Amino acid sequence: MADSPIFQERAKNILRAELKRKGLGYKQLAEELAKIGIEENDRNLANKISRGSFTAAFFIQCLEAIGCREIRISE
Repeated sequence: MADSPIFQERAKNILRAELKRKGLGYKQLAEELAKIGIEENDRNLANKISRGSFTAAFFIQCLEAIGCREIRISE
């Protein structure tokens, strides 16, 4: 069975890459999440994403908030 930390790291890296691709920081992510009713501050977002232990729902909320419609899972 695959090791969970490996997948947490991959999810974290995908989310960070999408933020970078869109030119957004954690403050802008917090603002975009607020528009869809999710209240998080930039410090909490930075900590949550840095740990990589967020839920799949949070991952999808972030991608939705920043307008990401497609992601690349592997090379």
